[in-house]
Amino acid sequence: MGYEIEEIRQSQNIFYYLLKNRELKEDDERLLYKAYVENEKVMNLVKSQAEAAECDIERYGSVIYIMPKEENSFLGYSKYQLKAVLCKSNATDKDYYLSQFVILTLLVEFYDGQGSSSKSRDYIKTGELQNIISERLREGSESAGEEGEKSGLAFSNMLEAYEALRSDEGSKAKTTKEGFLYTILNFLQKEGLIVFIEEDEMIQTTPKLDSFMDWNLLNRSNYDRVRKVLGVENNEQD
Repeated sequence: MGYEIEEIRQSQNIFYYLLKNRELKEDDERLLYKAYVENEKVMNLVKSQAEAAECDIERYGSVIYIMPKEENSFLGYSKYQLKAVLCKSNATDKDYYLSQFVILTLLVEFYDGQGSSSKSRDYIKTGELQNIISERLREGSESAGEEGEKSGLAFSNMLEAYEALRSDEGSKAKTTKEGFLYTILNFLQKEGLIVFIEEDEMIQTTPKLDSFMDWNLLNRSNYDRVRKVLGVENNEQD
C-alpha cells in the first residue's frame, strides 16, 4: 500500500498532537480529527507510529486517545515511578499495592458493569471512599486463607500498610490516611481520569475514564474478576 506525502505528514501531525495532549477532540482540531477518521491510510499510519512507541490509539465518540501500553514506562509509569509519586518516601511494595487497591476500589464503586453504560453513580465523597477502603481491607484480611490466595492479593499486608498510616483529618501528608488518598486522587485528576473537587470532598469521573471503562476494561469476565479480587459479593441473578 502506497502513501502520499500529504498522508504521511497528516499522520505525523496527528501523532505529535496526541503525544502532547494525550487526546484529540473533534471540536478542538477538526481537520486533524477528520483526516484520521475519514482516511484509512492516515489512520493506519498513526496506529503504526503508536505501535512503535508501545501505545494504542482508540477513538471513543468524537475523541481520539493515545494510551501507553502496560510495559511502556516512557509515556506511562513504571512501578518504581508510581511508588515514588503515590507513596511515602520510604515506601515498600506493601504501600505500592495498597495504592493500586485504592484505585481498583474507586473504579468498582463507580462502575457496576451493567446496562448500556457500566457507570453506576455520578460521584462519591472522599469520606465514604475511605470507609469503604478500610472495610474491604478488613474483610479481605479476615477471610484471607484459601480465598485470599485465590484472589492474588495479600490483604493482610495491605491492611498493615494502611494501618501504619496515621489519621489526621485535612492532612495532605503521604504518611496519613487522608493524605495518601489525597495524593492518589490528585494523580488521577492530573491524568484526566477524575474530577476531584477538594472543597466539597467530592470525586467525579471524566468522559475519558467512562469511555475507557465501557469499551476496554469492563467486559463481563473482567468485571467479575475484579469484584472477586476485592472481595465484593455478587448477589445478582443472571
